Amino acid sequence: MRQTLSAMLLAGSMFATPAVAAPMKPNAVDTFVGNVAATPADAAAINAMCDRFVNEIARRQTALEGEKGRATIPTTLQAYDDLTDLLFSSLGEMTLYREVMADAPRRDAAAACEVKINAANTKISLSRPIYERLKAVDVSKADSATKLLHSRIIGSFERSGIGLPDAERAKAQELSDKISQAGTAFDQAIAAGRKTVTADPAELEGLPADYIAAHKPDASGNVTLSTDYPDLFPVMSYAKSSALRQRIYEAFLTRAWPENDANLRTMIDLRDQLAKLVGRKDFASLVLEDKMVNTPEKVVALLDDMASAARPAADRDYARKLAVYRLDHPGATSFNVWDNSYLTNLVQKQDFSYDRQEARKYFAYNNVRDGILRLTQDLFGVKITPWQTAKWDPMVETYEISEASGPEAGKLLGRFYFDSHPRPGKYDHANMIPLRVGVAGRTIPVGALVMNLPAGDHSTGLMEHGDVQTFLHEFGHMLHHIFGGQTVKWAGVSSISTEWDFAEAPSQMLEEWVYDYDTLSRFAVDAQGKTIPRDLVEKMNKARYFNLGMADLRQLGYSNISLRLHQGPAPADLGARTRELAAVYDLLPLPPSTQSQASFGHLNGYSAIYYTYEWSKVIADDMFTQFAKNGMRDTATALRYRTLVLGPGGSKPAAELVADFLGRPISIDAYKAEVAKDK
Repeated sequence: MRQTLSAMLLAGSMFATPAVAAPMKPNAVDTFVGNVAATPADAAAINAMCDRFVNEIARRQTALEGEKGRATIPTTLQAYDDLTDLLFSSLGEMTLYREVMADAPRRDAAAACEVKINAANTKISLSRPIYERLKAVDVSKADSATKLLHSRIIGSFERSGIGLPDAERAKAQELSDKISQAGTAFDQAIAAGRKTVTADPAELEGLPADYIAAHKPDASGNVTLSTDYPDLFPVMSYAKSSALRQRIYEAFLTRAWPENDANLRTMIDLRDQLAKLVGRKDFASLVLEDKMVNTPEKVVALLDDMASAARPAADRDYARKLAVYRLDHPGATSFNVWDNSYLTNLVQKQDFSYDRQEARKYFAYNNVRDGILRLTQDLFGVKITPWQTAKWDPMVETYEISEASGPEAGKLLGRFYFDSHPRPGKYDHANMIPLRVGVAGRTIPVGALVMNLPAGDHSTGLMEHGDVQTFLHEFGHMLHHIFGGQTVKWAGVSSISTEWDFAEAPSQMLEEWVYDYDTLSRFAVDAQGKTIPRDLVEKMNKARYFNLGMADLRQLGYSNISLRLHQGPAPADLGARTRELAAVYDLLPLPPSTQSQASFGHLNGYSAIYYTYEWSKVIADDMFTQFAKNGMRDTATALRYRTLVLGPGGSKPAAELVADFLGRPISIDAYKAEVAKDK
């Protein structure tokens, strides 16, 4: 993740300087970025900050290029690690501003700076003097983490085109800069692509009472609904009106279209040119070289293997939904994609006696947040308390995490922000943003969750159970970031700096706890304070495997889109090709009225490797077997997991981290068993 900026899973910032314990020595980032203490007031402030960042990065690059004497670990490698740490922190500052600032000028200024910093990164990655200095560093007697860092750095340089002649290296710089510009524009268009639809109040029939109460008719008598998640998902699950579901679904899947097709085409075409320039068959082949699943052929084999396991369950899912659909549409042989979530809900009620609206009553945002923090404390032996610091929005929540007991009781481990609720122009998905990576003895990790969840208590903040799952998933990234920044001495292998296609596994495994009654009973209460009933959670668990097959085939379809679009130049019709690629696996073909590629944000950050989510799911299911055997709240297992999987950050290959925890290599058997539980 931290070898190249184009391969960042998550980007970050910090708005206030962490209080650093006295024994810590400030590192290259603290002494330069660490004085950022408040949100920039306007675009001019962001521009000035950007100039500082870019100038300091250039100064350090020049110093490293001009370094004299023998290249060593404490001089050359340390200087490079500090330089890239500064570069990533600077980029993170701007990435977060682009995602969360309240006005377009500041977001635009941050986006422009992202492009400049990405260009600076590419310039470093194509610097022959820096490459030659780093290659000359003798790591033969170094520890394994240092050797791994050095190997990854050299590999990253070589994939960037460092061996090309001068003119072709200049071309690689030009292509990379243009890719960065197109990617930033792609992300901006999605954030600005929010749409609304109008509805007759009668079309809200079936939706929860609190949802209807929060969406009053305007002067014209109509209700306005947005494509923001808190509006969208309840409509897709509960609205009886198929026409309303279709309108909001099509609005959601045409966000940023048609304008974003041009940005996507530019990204794909230039990536293809870059890959061929550095001697690779295509961009997918290039970007996969440092992953666990490291060739397109291996990715396709993985997708096919998972599809073979998921398809029988998916066929059963589809048949159950079609049977319910036929109650109102006799003789139907298929149903529409915008009916899918609604039918899923109906089948769960009819066949499993599980009512998602009944469960929803127990998931108020404030309680869910506190429950997730309490679970973290219970499992991992830490203490989480409020953190008094600057915020970029009044609704942002801030915390710090420390050791709760033992010889290091009270030791500060990290700090984090929750920006949990939608605002116009804000990033419209959910992610964890590493704001500062931890370096042992030098830097405290800081991170932020940027999400889009309902806000408040039972009157305003009721969440879907899926929202709870999303929250815990993203917080799983936060724990990986913080726990992975305690003992590692290099920023380049700290935090979530594992192979990218492992990075989702810890978060996906943590999702299991949202189905655990012992966990839910500690925070899931209704407006009267009554705890969620055990039998409701048991029904939830019986219903959870229904639709797993269809959902996984849909994810495999998106993985296929991501991979195949990066195996050559962009197709003539991006929408048609996207729908074709999805249909290879997905049982519900996307209709021509949708243009999902224009708002498929992962096509920028993840490029060809969206399959990461599915491979990580295989690993997550395998790792969870230890908790299934020993107990979900077994603290000894949780401590082993924290120590062996999360704690090393990226200082060991991911396959070794998992094998250390499991006592054996990764197996797909647990995934196959999981997806077959729908019967």
